[in-house]
This record gives sequence, structure tokens and C-alpha cells, in this order.
Amino acid sequence: KIPAIVREVNDESAIAMSLIENIQREDLNPMEEAIALQRLIKEFDLTHQQVAEAVGKSRTAVTNFLRLINLSAEVSQMLAHGDIEMGHARALLSLDDEKQSQAAKEIAAKQLNVRQAEALVKSWLSVPKEKQNKGKSVDADTRHLENRLSGKLGQPVQ
Repeated sequence: KIPAIVREVNDESAIAMSLIENIQREDLNPMEEAIALQRLIKEFDLTHQQVAEAVGKSRTAVTNFLRLINLSAEVSQMLAHGDIEMGHARALLSLDDEKQSQAAKEIAAKQLNVRQAEALVKSWLSVPKEKQNKGKSVDADTRHLENRLSGKLGQPVQ
């Protein structure tokens, strides 16, 4: 015989208890944990704080796990397989899906730490601003002068 506590609970409580127990297991990858936390929130209409208390994590940790759900499919797989870490993945969230994938591959290939990954993402985010400045529309007078010079020189002028 072994000591045991038998509880009579309804189906909803049993599902919640099972989910919480699974989340508390240490062998879940970050994506599995994020999906389980999201399921708790949706199925039982809980707040991040309530979920945090139920699973023994801080509200911030729960929120950070839930943000991982917004990763591109490719990056989610890389995180699930351990190619990148949760800190890397969180840094990638500010990029669009295509750039997330490119950056994640670079992070994995170069074995960057989280700080280096954050710096990489920051540098990628600053590039579009420069391109936007280069592509600014020019006023009508400048465009007219460019066209006249282009005609005289037989070469495009910018």
C-alpha cells in the first residue's frame, strides 16, 4: 500500500489540474509551455496573474512565455528543438516573420548569446529607417531639375 489522497473533482477541475501539473514538469520546451499556458487562459478564462499563481511562476514569466506564441512557425520549431533559447526568441519578436527566421538562423549558426542576439536584432531594426530616409519623395522642383540634368547628360540623376 502507498499513501494517497483521492479527490472527487468535476471534469473541468480535473482538466485544469492536469494542465497545471504538465506545465510544472521540467521537461517541457518553452513552446509547449507557452501553448499550455495559453490553453489554461482560454479554457478557464483566467488572467495572467491567476495562471502564474496556479503554476508557481511570476506573472512576468507567464506573459513572456505567452509572447512566444507570436513567433513565426520556423522560429517556433527552432526554439522547440533547442536550436535557440527563450531569450533569443524573445529578442526576435520585434522582427517580422521573414527576418525572425533569418536572424534565428544566424543566431544558431554563430552560437550568439542573448545579448549578441539582441544587438543583432537592434541593428536589423535600424536598417529600414535608413532605407526609408533614402527613399523619401523629392519635391517637384528637385524632380524637374533631375529630369533636365538626366536629359542633358543622358544618364539617370538622383
